[in-house]
Amino acid sequence: MLQIEDLQVELDADAGLVRAIDGLRLSIERGETFALVGESGCGKSMTALALMRLLPENGHIAAGDVHLGQGSGRIDVLGLPESQMRSVRGGRIGMIFQEPSTSLNPVMRVGDQIVEAIETHTALRGAAARAKAIDWLKRVGIPEPERRIDEYPFRMSGGQKQRVMIAMTLAAEPDFLVADEPTTALDVTIQAQILDLLRDLQREHRMGLLLITHDLAVVSGMAQRVALMYAGQIVEVAPAAEFFAAPKHPYARALLRALPGAGRRDEPLEAIAGTVPPLWQSFEGCRFAPRCGQAMPRCSAAPPELIDVDAGHQVRCVLYDGGPVAAPLPQPVAAGVRAPAPAATPQEGAAPLLVVSDLKVRFPIKGGLFQRSVGHFDAVAGVSFSIPRGRTLALVGESGCGKTTTGKAIVQLLRGTATIEGRALLDGRNLFDLTGAELLAARRDVQIIFQDPFASLNPRMRVAELLDEGLAALQPDLDAGARRARIEALNDRVGLRRDALDRYPHEFSGGQRQRIAIARALAVQPRLIVCDEPTSALDVSVQAQILNLLRELQTETGVSYLFITHNIGVVEYIADHIAVMREGRIEEQGDCGPVLSSPKQDYTRRLLAAVPKLPGVGPVIS
Repeated sequence: MLQIEDLQVELDADAGLVRAIDGLRLSIERGETFALVGESGCGKSMTALALMRLLPENGHIAAGDVHLGQGSGRIDVLGLPESQMRSVRGGRIGMIFQEPSTSLNPVMRVGDQIVEAIETHTALRGAAARAKAIDWLKRVGIPEPERRIDEYPFRMSGGQKQRVMIAMTLAAEPDFLVADEPTTALDVTIQAQILDLLRDLQREHRMGLLLITHDLAVVSGMAQRVALMYAGQIVEVAPAAEFFAAPKHPYARALLRALPGAGRRDEPLEAIAGTVPPLWQSFEGCRFAPRCGQAMPRCSAAPPELIDVDAGHQVRCVLYDGGPVAAPLPQPVAAGVRAPAPAATPQEGAAPLLVVSDLKVRFPIKGGLFQRSVGHFDAVAGVSFSIPRGRTLALVGESGCGKTTTGKAIVQLLRGTATIEGRALLDGRNLFDLTGAELLAARRDVQIIFQDPFASLNPRMRVAELLDEGLAALQPDLDAGARRARIEALNDRVGLRRDALDRYPHEFSGGQRQRIAIARALAVQPRLIVCDEPTSALDVSVQAQILNLLRELQTETGVSYLFITHNIGVVEYIADHIAVMREGRIEEQGDCGPVLSSPKQDYTRRLLAAVPKLPGVGPVIS
């Protein structure tokens, strides 16, 4: 179905010529799911954009061939003129983009965007196209699709926008699908529904699927073959079962050791030292050698070739080329891998840091020519919980249940847009009553890591300016030199290269932007951080660094976390308490272990049953 030969993609950057993809070879059969995995910045998304011929203006395909289809229907994707490529793009090759907020047109209703795709690539028109759009919204799990089809993207949660993007792509029923992190923003029940839908479509249409993801459990359940990518190259290709049972490359083994879970709760995750190297430099040896625990002197002598080690299993590593094996070289220590000391147990009867009582958040529903209020929607309907000092409460539930709204209400980001009732007591002070200087002081104590890093970062500001802005506003006692020193230290701790400080948000991958957002929240040293899906856009190695970092900070400073997530593996690793939310209410809450091992509510049991599992690594894995 898809044949890629020696694909090379180059980008013109200020630092020089970036070789984003270097000699990529892939072959995907009709009806096959082929997973492409690897760290942020390794070239996964650039591969997808190259296949769709949607490279940025400074990018071009320097060499290689891409062919789609078989027999008389076989086409040379790179040789087509743009006029013909428009019918192929979306019609024969569909793509689910990584960030739905930047992929959906903000001034068009979601239904108009889906209908546009249907009318462009199928024979349906008018009412028939709208009916099909409603059907696809229903198939991807959008509640009340007949009403939601006329809403704008900003009225939907991150997971719901992702489902709209999936519906828009699948409605044209393409022959081949490129799915770039299709389930990143989705809760486990909707994720299971989407994955089942993709499997059904493959059976019906024998659709080929290139699945780009960092969720190894999804890969285990979906893919027939896996390719691991690093610094623009494929370093291992194998059947999925063999890849997870016996990974060969040191990078693959390190990724599996970085996965969180209950069994690793009392120890730091094995984060990989350093970051993916900049791709504008020339490589003389193995690109992973500077971070590899098994690196030898000859790893730096010459670039390793992709070697056949078993039938269908290839590895790019000198350990398998039959040469001499020497003692490994000393390697740098990964950021954030110190064993976290046990957090101090809260004193009996001590007041918690945050107490939320009967929180209600109501949004107006507007209609008519003058957009007057015609009703209301109760996003949060009486939520109560508390967070002790130095502890983590995980708030889990399906997309749209009110998790993010709860977090934003606590951080005072819904004033003027919603009616808020109830109390949120921070050290006895009701956050909803604060104004002026008191509110400004509270903003330093309570910070948030947003779910969508691209939408929350000012595209006109460099990273250093983004991090400095909060410090200058909330800690005016720090001079410019002290602020710069803290910014550089934060940049190092979240695993970014120092040159990242002088770049703009659009120059980073989704995972790298999330690290910038985390650094910004940590900059003013808050006492409570609302973490809204802080690791959803991160690959497992960077996720391990961030989770280690969050636990270290909690041990060192006593910061508390409200951790909003759909990743149960992360919950098992980092959370002390858990609250399960459904339709604006708390269904079940308690200590993390008992709730996850013996849930009392049927909804909690269904939620846990939908979590994808990775055999041989742990009971619940992301």
